Amino acid sequence: MNYPYLQNALLAAILVGIICGVIGCFIILRGMALMGDAISHAVLPGVVIAYMVGASFFIGAVITGVLTALAIGFISQNSRIKEDSAIGIMFTAMFALGVVMITALQGTSVDLWHILFGNVLAVSQTDLYITMGIGIFVLLTIFVFYRPLLLSSFDETMAKATGLPVKWIHYMLMLLLSFVTVASLQTVGIILVVAMLITPGATAYLLTERFSVMLFLSALFGIISAVSGLFWSVIYDVSSGASIVLVASAIFIFFFFFAPKQGLVFKWLRTPKRESKIS
Repeated sequence: MNYPYLQNALLAAILVGIICGVIGCFIILRGMALMGDAISHAVLPGVVIAYMVGASFFIGAVITGVLTALAIGFISQNSRIKEDSAIGIMFTAMFALGVVMITALQGTSVDLWHILFGNVLAVSQTDLYITMGIGIFVLLTIFVFYRPLLLSSFDETMAKATGLPVKWIHYMLMLLLSFVTVASLQTVGIILVVAMLITPGATAYLLTERFSVMLFLSALFGIISAVSGLFWSVIYDVSSGASIVLVASAIFIFFFFFAPKQGLVFKWLRTPKRESKIS
């Protein structure tokens, strides 16, 4: 805590852990993990273009992320191609375009390397403010539209019957997902951000059947993963993004086996009791 760059890194990691955990719950309920992977990879060309013109990484990433989400919806709704196929087409094409652009930039690939795998220790004061602004916007939007998001996530047919604009809610969620991906660029990077979107929420899903509790637990696991991963990355001088993701994965594996109701170990312990009652 005596070093300003570590203070910035810690605050950025906590913010990313919270917003990734919260938005990830909706992604899991909607079965949209692949969409999160798509948008996180598709922002790469925007980042490279922003670097080339001297603009902010965040602006380029947001533009390409939103355009990719719109393109996926347009392809799936105006052809026989299903959404999962449209996602596979768009995110691989955009990511490949970004890789080609990086390799075409002689001598600059090192600067863009951290965008792929994250370097939270390089977060500047400006980056921190942008991440904070994105976090406040995302959390405020979820708070305001909580009930429509919740209903459309659990029962899309019922949401349509009540008159909710389900399609627009979907695109709004894609916009929020793009913002969260952008906020996570410096912390865990493009390639690893999908882990922070899915793993804390999946862990919380093993522990509760109430969505409000799931949101809280997912944000909590996101914070624990971010802070612990940052600590270990500084101590052992390893990649910060990878360390954060490994901590999140370790927490998931623990509760996968030892969650009170859904844990595999407790299921094994309960199985002989059921068999003895039947016999």
